[in-house]
Amino acid sequence: MYKFFLLVFVMAVAIAGLGQTNRFTPGQVWTDDKGEVINAHGGGILWDKGRYYWFGEKRDRQLSRGVNVYSSKDLYHWKYEGEALSLSRDSTSEIAEGCVMERPKVIYNRKTGKYVLWFHLELRGQGYKAARAAVAVSDRVTGPYRYIRSFRPNENMSRDMTLFVDDDGSAYHIYSSRENYDLRIARLSDDYLSVTSADSLIARDHQEAPAVFKYQGGYYLITSGCTGWAPNKASLYTSASIFGPWQRRGNPMRGKNADLTFGGQSAYVLPLPGKKSDFIFIADQWNPKDLKDSRYLWLPVRWKDGLPYVEWKDQWSLAYTNAD
Repeated sequence: MYKFFLLVFVMAVAIAGLGQTNRFTPGQVWTDDKGEVINAHGGGILWDKGRYYWFGEKRDRQLSRGVNVYSSKDLYHWKYEGEALSLSRDSTSEIAEGCVMERPKVIYNRKTGKYVLWFHLELRGQGYKAARAAVAVSDRVTGPYRYIRSFRPNENMSRDMTLFVDDDGSAYHIYSSRENYDLRIARLSDDYLSVTSADSLIARDHQEAPAVFKYQGGYYLITSGCTGWAPNKASLYTSASIFGPWQRRGNPMRGKNADLTFGGQSAYVLPLPGKKSDFIFIADQWNPKDLKDSRYLWLPVRWKDGLPYVEWKDQWSLAYTNAD
């Protein structure tokens, strides 16, 4: 009888534990299939052939260690796929140990059949002086990615960045420039490996950490102020056209600690496949004393009066949709 009750108890705990994993708990430790803490900071998500791929900065306590990639079928459970882009063993390479690799984003080019990785690169020993965009490419979504080059888009400084692919397949690089006082957008070349001369100013509001998405023909952009590792109030911009004009619409965060973006900083907004109005706001809760231990804030995007907002939830699941 004792063994029977023990078995029932173990099964109940297991079932309860399974239920708890099928939800997001912003700011809490998040582990992969091997039980290791997920190490994918400042990143983004690519939906490809029925699976999600999470690319992000691989960090130790302070240094950049390349770009990690994880895969998932449900967004809750993640499998570690390895390093999408590793540091070069060639000491003369731009991505040799000592460089800074931030904000990696991957998009797929249907014309070339290539997966294209962009990130913000700072060269070894130069602090944040270089301010360059960097590009790598792969035939496989998980890599390994082959490093191509870095550059300043149209001779502009490029730091925090994101990528966006529009409905017609045209792709864009949104980036902080002029010592982060300008936020700019540039259309990419057809192969997504460089920028074109179609490059314009979004705002001169001293913003970084751009995360852009599209809904019902309109464009939405969430950004962060520039306060180093310290959290600050987010801003929402909207536009009827990808090249603007963009209008600043205030802070889209709601709930406790909203004026500090819940202690985090925007990284990406994920549109859920097949869900026209459902998006997930993805942010980093930075720990400057141990960057590897920085946590993730995944929160639902809601809509009111035609504008998106992000509300704090201690825990939530994908069942929490805009139909609720």
